[in-house]
Amino acid sequence: MRSISMMLVEETEVPQGALPVDVFKAHLRLGSGFAEDNVQDAVLESYLRAAIAAVEARTGKVLIEREFSWSLSHWRDASGQALPVAPVSAVASVTLVDRAGGETVVNPARYVLRPDMQRPRLCPVSGLLPVIAGGGMVRLRFLAGYGPEWSDLPADLAQAVLLLAAHYYEYRHETALSGRCMPFGVSSLLERFRTFAGCMS
Repeated sequence: MRSISMMLVEETEVPQGALPVDVFKAHLRLGSGFAEDNVQDAVLESYLRAAIAAVEARTGKVLIEREFSWSLSHWRDASGQALPVAPVSAVASVTLVDRAGGETVVNPARYVLRPDMQRPRLCPVSGLLPVIAGGGMVRLRFLAGYGPEWSDLPADLAQAVLLLAAHYYEYRHETALSGRCMPFGVSSLLERFRTFAGCMS
C-alpha cells in the first residue's frame, strides 16, 4: 500500500469569547469581587487553550467549532474517505492540485459529507471520488467541532478540559511535568471519545 502524505491545518482558532474563563475561575475557586479580578485572565486562557489542544489530540475530536484544511496525496479509499477529525458539520470545498500547482475546484454535486461522531466521511454521490493526479494532491476545507459555544460540548469533555487546565495551573512552575502529564481522571473521561487508528482507515 502506498504511504499517504497528509497535512491538517487549523485555519481559525478558538475564539476568545468561547473560552469558559469564568467557569474555570469558579472551578479553581479563585476569589472574586476584587479590582484585580481580571489580572489572571490571559494566563487562565492560555491554560484552557493548552487543555483544549491536549484533549483534541488525545481524542481526535474538535471541541469548539472552527475551520480546517486537510491536504493528502491520494485517497485511502476512493469510495469514501474518512476525515481526520470529528465531528464535521460541513465541507466547504474540495480542490484538486496538480504537480505544477494548478487548482481545480470539484463540483460540490459530486460529493457528500456522511456525518459521524467517530468517523465522518467524504463520499462520492456516484462512482468514486475524483482522481488525484500523480505528484498532485487534494485539499479539503471543512468546518469541525461540537458547536461555537462552550455549552455545545458534551459534559464529559467539558469537565476533562477544566480538570486538565486546573492541573496545568497547579503545576505551572513544574514545566517538565505539566507539559506531558495527563491525570488519570482526565484520561478516564476521554476514553469513550477516542477514535482508534483502525477507525480512520
